[in-house]
Amino acid sequence: MGPSVPVGKAPDEGEEESRLLLRFATPRDPALIAKWITYQVINTEHQDWRRGAEAALRYRQRGEHLDVPYEHVEVEGAFPLGRWLSDQRRTFRAGIMTGERAAELEELGIVWDTADAGFETNLAAARAYYALHGTLAAPRGATILDLAVGQWLTNIRRPDGLGKDPERAERRAAALDPDWNPGTLGWTVDWQRHHTYLAQLLAEGAQPAAIVPGVTRHGEDIGRWLASQRRNWNRLNEEQQHRLAELGVKKAPQARKAAAKTAAASRPRAGGEAFQKGLQALQQYLAREGGMPGRAVVERLPDGMEHRTGIWISNQKARRDRLDTAQLAALANLGIDWAR
Repeated sequence: MGPSVPVGKAPDEGEEESRLLLRFATPRDPALIAKWITYQVINTEHQDWRRGAEAALRYRQRGEHLDVPYEHVEVEGAFPLGRWLSDQRRTFRAGIMTGERAAELEELGIVWDTADAGFETNLAAARAYYALHGTLAAPRGATILDLAVGQWLTNIRRPDGLGKDPERAERRAAALDPDWNPGTLGWTVDWQRHHTYLAQLLAEGAQPAAIVPGVTRHGEDIGRWLASQRRNWNRLNEEQQHRLAELGVKKAPQARKAAAKTAAASRPRAGGEAFQKGLQALQQYLAREGGMPGRAVVERLPDGMEHRTGIWISNQKARRDRLDTAQLAALANLGIDWAR
């Protein structure tokens, strides 16, 4: 009689041994029964793990990362890959995952800490925004690299926005611009953004007197903002005043009332139409050219009127002793030295 030939599927690893244990185990052999149960549990767990690793490999081969949504289910075999990877992360954090399994998952590209992975993605967008704008004081609707970086920065400025773990929060904050959260400094994101843009204009050679309403950067009216800061100087806190002073910005002088009506009547009023037309023409020229006009300059105003701006400045200088304080201040604000 020849050797026996196995029929059907060959038993999996450990399955034959478990069958033998069960065959020879009797109700009086509790140790053998326990060992058989252990083999069955270990074998099932091994098979489940292999299924998960194979599903992760298929997912990765499709060009995806392994930051898989928790609810994701692989079509092949309807395997709950998202939940399985979440279980592997918990096992890894608990320190009970074998080194072999951890190495296999890392080779596949598993994301152990999904929170940190998300932070790094947004941090890359924030750095791109900073490279373009020189600040992280982005408006809430700002986007870059197809990411809503403005909303993300708004979110992390909220309490515990960088995470409840103090060490992690401190590490994340260190990766950002020191002024990324202006609220902790006593001013708004809007103020921080305008201050940064003002500093950039000055660093590029613009004169403070030339930054008048209508001068913009990245769509922000820096001239109007600057005039507001000078006008409302006393409402700023000490650090804001200090930062502006470092840029050469000073508080706007207060106009004094005329000593007498007769004296006021003999002088051109600060609000006089001719004087205001001259200021408008000068502001327009400075915003465009960045320097004082020559005597022959003729500026065309928005209403179509041509203004002999160069001659107008010479005339104001010739009669400066007849200009009142408000008029002199208005001229000084535009950078005319003799009016100071």
